[in-house]
Amino acid sequence: MMKYRTILIRLILIVGAFLFSCANNQADQTTAVDTDAIRTQAVKTYAASLTGLAPTSSPFPTLTPVGITATALSTTPEPSPTSNPCFNLLYIDDVTIEDGTRMKPGEKFTKTWLVQNIGGCAWRPGFSFQHVGGDSMRGSPVILTEAIPTGAKREISVDLVVPSGINGVIESAWQMADESGIFFGDTLSVKIIVGTITTPAVTSTP
Repeated sequence: MMKYRTILIRLILIVGAFLFSCANNQADQTTAVDTDAIRTQAVKTYAASLTGLAPTSSPFPTLTPVGITATALSTTPEPSPTSNPCFNLLYIDDVTIEDGTRMKPGEKFTKTWLVQNIGGCAWRPGFSFQHVGGDSMRGSPVILTEAIPTGAKREISVDLVVPSGINGVIESAWQMADESGIFFGDTLSVKIIVGTITTPAVTSTP
C-alpha cells in the first residue's frame, strides 16, 4: 500500500511537471508570437511616420512674364488765345509806301493801310494796332479813339523811321488787338529796301 502511494505521488509529480512544462512552452511561444507582431507593427508605424514626414515633391510654379508697357508722357499744350469771332479785319490796300520802295537810313515816313471791319461787332475805343513782327522801325502802337462799326472802311497809319546800319529788305508787321490784347484779322506789313541789293548773276547751264 505504501509502495502504491509512492508510485502514485511520483506519477502525479511527473504529470504535473509535464503539464507545467507544456504550459511554459505555450506561454513562450505566445510571447514570441506577440513580440514578433509587436515588432512588425512598430516597423510599419515607423515606416508610415517616415512617409508622412517625407516632403512631397511638387513642381515649381510657372512664372508668367508680365509685360511692362512704357507709356509716353504726353504734355497738353496750353491753349493759345483765339480771336473773338465777333471781330475781324480785312486788308484792302496800301495807301502809302508801296512794298519795295527804296528809302534812306534814318528817313522818317508814315505808312498807311486801308482796312475794313468785316466782323459782326464794332471795334471799340481802346482797341490798338500793334507791332507783331519784323523790325519795329521805332513805331508806336496806335490806339483807337472812336468806334468803327461793322462794314466800315478806315485808314490806319503808323509813323516809322528807316533803321540805320542795315542794307537790304526791311519789313515790319502790324495787327489789330482788342482791349485784352488778343489779336485778330489780317496782318498788315510794310516792306522797304535800304541801300544797294546785289543781285547774283544768272549763269546759263549748257
